[in-house]
Amino acid sequence: MWSRRRIVGEAVLAPVLALLATLSVLGDGVFAMAAVAVVALALSLLRRAFPASVLVLTGAITGVFSGFWALLMVAGWSAGPRIKAPRRALAAFAVSYVLYAGLSALQERSGLYAAQTLVFTTLAFLATTVVPGLAARYRTQRRTLMHALHEHNAQLLREREMIASHTRLRERQRIAQDMHDSLGHQLALIAVHTGALEVDRTLTDGQREAVGVLRQASVAAMHELREAVGILRDGTHAPEQESESAAATRGVAGIDGLVEASRGAGADVKLRREGEVRSLAPAADHAAYRIVQEALTNALKHAQGASITVELRYEPDSLVVEVANSPAPAPAGGGQRVVVSGGQGLTGLQERARLVGGMVHAGPVVGGGFRVAGVLPYGPQRSASPDGSPEPSPTTFVAAGNDFRGQRDGAPSGDGGEVIDWSGSPDRQKELDLAMGKKKKGVAIGCTVAVVVVVGLVALAAVAFVALVNESDKAMIEPSVYKSVKVGDAETDVRDKLPDGKSFLTEGLDTEGPAQPKGSSCLVLMSTEIPDSLDDEPVFRFCFKDGKLIEKRSYTVKS
Repeated sequence: MWSRRRIVGEAVLAPVLALLATLSVLGDGVFAMAAVAVVALALSLLRRAFPASVLVLTGAITGVFSGFWALLMVAGWSAGPRIKAPRRALAAFAVSYVLYAGLSALQERSGLYAAQTLVFTTLAFLATTVVPGLAARYRTQRRTLMHALHEHNAQLLREREMIASHTRLRERQRIAQDMHDSLGHQLALIAVHTGALEVDRTLTDGQREAVGVLRQASVAAMHELREAVGILRDGTHAPEQESESAAATRGVAGIDGLVEASRGAGADVKLRREGEVRSLAPAADHAAYRIVQEALTNALKHAQGASITVELRYEPDSLVVEVANSPAPAPAGGGQRVVVSGGQGLTGLQERARLVGGMVHAGPVVGGGFRVAGVLPYGPQRSASPDGSPEPSPTTFVAAGNDFRGQRDGAPSGDGGEVIDWSGSPDRQKELDLAMGKKKKGVAIGCTVAVVVVVGLVALAAVAFVALVNESDKAMIEPSVYKSVKVGDAETDVRDKLPDGKSFLTEGLDTEGPAQPKGSSCLVLMSTEIPDSLDDEPVFRFCFKDGKLIEKRSYTVKS
């Protein structure tokens, strides 16, 4: 199907070519002009579908009607890239040239004008048909080559990304195995020993309660470690199926448990909820749990004794999770607390929120204290519109990234988060563009080709001119030479003054003009003088018999 731009272009170009074609038949009547216009329109519209046929047919028609020269140039431009086989393209252009030049030369009666027409049509065909065809063919082949190279380079980039992602996956598996072997063993020992302490009769009730909290924390840590190991291994949750209650304890519903655990550790924690409770997507639900968990952990480590407020606000488009603590009281004795921290918790929260389309902000508050706030969009819930059709929920705040494999279109290609657009020319293909050359290099190559073609055409014109001069020396004489020859002069003396006349320019001249004397042999030559009418060709005829010049005549023939 043609694009809108091509339709407009053809709608403008075809009438223009038809108008130019009718200029050659202006004096032949309306019917002839209409017929020529229809033929030009048809050839213009069919040149893309039948490039070779239109090129040959246009060449033949242009040889008879010179007004088709513009259509011949356009046909050459269209045929160049569309005739795929080089031999077939060469044959099509050669046949078109033969028909164009041959029919143009046949329109001239005089051999001189026929030769001039042949030279002119040859140069015109090369300049207006062959050169556009070669330029269009080069342009199309270069674009095809560049497209193929871009696709090949994009495929290589895909394969490189797949290899890199596979390497990352293997490294994750190694890390997961190390975590499972080291941390899993230690947490299992902690759970076993705290379980034994919990049933020890020598402990007080308060001590048993504290040991129970430790045992529950170690068991929860083992579950979370198993989940993290599963994600590191294959990017998904652990293979074993967990119950709905266990999954809920690591979502918004589990925040109450986090608050109670913090209170059990002696912290002053308050929990507030505002707005109508709405469900979140599983990933966002888990992110809310992790935000509260990390914020409470940081508050307990860095602000011991400070009051903590956990607030869940259900906004129309998102859930706002906020954990803020007041300034920590000074430690007794004026000492300074020593806190061990990896510094990666908040960074992990920001990444987790980004992956679900949300955001996390952490920082000090006015008057002292610290606050961690997260904004998480709701899940893909759909509400009914007034007409009963479902409406999508609000969009996310941050575009969610793809998975770490990076094998899909638009996926992050590396750790830096850059995006590769496989549909076009990625930034990573700049080296390929520089190697193959961009528009400036293409323009330079095109200009060089055009200069070479022009120089070649000029050289060909010079050679043709020299050949034409040599032929004219064999076939033309000055009027003064004609006057210097007298009837009765010896044939040898006369022929010494005259050229031999053996040239294609004099072909057919001996058959025109007055009848030749019987038994004589005549030499017909052309005159160098310019006639009053371009249709007249002045000639000189010398007839010899018995070794003498018996007649000389000057007359004109129709060219």
